[in-house]
This record gives sequence, structure tokens and C-alpha cells, in this order.
Amino acid sequence: RLVESGGGLVQPGGSLRLSCAASGFTLDYFAIGWFRQAPGKEREGVSCISRSSSNTYYADSVKGRFTISRDNAKNTVYLQMNSLKPDDTAVYYCAAVLAWMLSPTKWYLENTFSYWGQGTQVTVSS
Repeated sequence: RLVESGGGLVQPGGSLRLSCAASGFTLDYFAIGWFRQAPGKEREGVSCISRSSSNTYYADSVKGRFTISRDNAKNTVYLQMNSLKPDDTAVYYCAAVLAWMLSPTKWYLENTFSYWGQGTQVTVSS
């Protein structure tokens, strides 16, 4: 299963680092995506990283502020979030799909991914 951590309350302009850890299987063979869902809104793709880290993808709303990375030795994927804004408030989810099944043009779609974590709350507020 996938387990997210690192969420919390932060002031605008602050930073958080989310982690997505896998238990029971290795992430080596998977591409990993981060999604978020704000109250009353649909879940949206935030970022995605390929198996080898050679390809990363970002939503326009987070480009230049968020960075996705992975440490396969630790079986963990990270989402470093800087310059946070109130609009970033949401539950953040990580998701996994077998690397060969990832279509680069569809990384932001929920149905691209097969496995999901339970989510971690991020609240940006003063």
C-alpha cells in the first residue's frame, strides 16, 4: 500500500515536503503521481515522476514551486512544496502505475493510476 505523510498547517509563502512510502511492494517498477482535491472540487493532477526520474511533469499551477523526486533505495517519493498559497490547500494523494503503462500525455488523469494512498491534508492559511 501507499502511505502519504508530511501534511499540515503552514502559512502562505511557507514550505512542506510530502512523502509517499510504499509497503509490501517496491516502487522501482512504478511511475508515481501526486494529486490533490480541495473541498468542493475535483481531484487534479499535480505532478508525476517516471520510474528512473528521467521525466517529471507538473501542473501549470505548481510549476516553479513544487519539485517531485524519488529515492528508490528508500522506496519513497517526495513532493517538495515551496511558496505555498492558500489555493494549494487540499488533501494530497500519491498514486502508482506500472512504469510501462504511463502515458506521458495522460499523467494528470486519475484513471491512469492503479494504486492510491489515503491522502494527507495540507492547509495553507495565516
